[in-house]
Amino acid sequence: MTEEIPEVTVVVPISERHDNLENLYHLYSSKLAQIGKTFEFLFIIDGHFPVAQEELQKLKKTGNAIKILKFPRSFGESAALMEGFRSARGAIILTLASYIQVDSEDIPKLFSAYEEGYDLVISRRYPRIDPILNRIQSRLYHYIVNKLTGCAFKDITCGARLIKKNILSEFTLYGDLYRFIPVFAFRKGLKVTEVNVRQKKDDTELRLLRPGAYLRRLLDILTLFFLVKFTRKPLRFFGLIGSTLLVLGAVITSYLGILRLLGQMGLANRPLLLLGIVLMVFGIQLFSVGLVGELILFTHAKELESYRIEEIIE
Repeated sequence: MTEEIPEVTVVVPISERHDNLENLYHLYSSKLAQIGKTFEFLFIIDGHFPVAQEELQKLKKTGNAIKILKFPRSFGESAALMEGFRSARGAIILTLASYIQVDSEDIPKLFSAYEEGYDLVISRRYPRIDPILNRIQSRLYHYIVNKLTGCAFKDITCGARLIKKNILSEFTLYGDLYRFIPVFAFRKGLKVTEVNVRQKKDDTELRLLRPGAYLRRLLDILTLFFLVKFTRKPLRFFGLIGSTLLVLGAVITSYLGILRLLGQMGLANRPLLLLGIVLMVFGIQLFSVGLVGELILFTHAKELESYRIEEIIE
């Protein structure tokens, strides 16, 4: 007798904090059962979380529909999600944070939006009830991301998402890029929507990060900007910067050369001349990198798909 394939796979990465996982399981599983969905839970333990592992093993022994995947060390939430996506059996994937982030009573809203034909449904915690500093950080973060990518999302960092499994082959996540799943989906031409859900008190602690963490977030945004805007057009990125440096260096050296021809100054021991030459060299190198990138893309163009076909009508 073959095991029944569930309709929904719930993927829960455990990479940082976690709360009572048994309570989390019962809250969301009871709501899925209530709306008539068959399901399985995949908990991916990203590193050393002995308390979480013990809780989940006890939960599994009681016959609950869960599977536990454990990494030998921390590889990051992107790796945990990718492994969860690969191991999922359901045609629909629901991702959740490892603590009670949104009200389980609002989960049916995600399924209602999904049934309207969306490929990805993300949750927007609204109204926000966490500290005002958290809200200011979130608004600033989303303002920068939306300006750089042309999106209009309000809460891409919320862990509650509903994803059509057959679109996941179009994503490759690494580092901290898991936060930008909605942006990648939107830029790919997939149907993405955002649904308001109520925020729970478990998600209201003040989040103040170390300066290095804020710097990494900024670098992640710059990485996103490059991937979204220039992955298929490297010469536009490197060529623009390289051309700017080359022109600036040429202006400096030309200015000094004219002064030398007019006899107003010598060129010996002139740091400005060295700066001009260095800028021109760097500019030429960056421009060359862009050209090499274009050649690589051209030779592999048939293997790369920057578009998707939504429907074929015959």
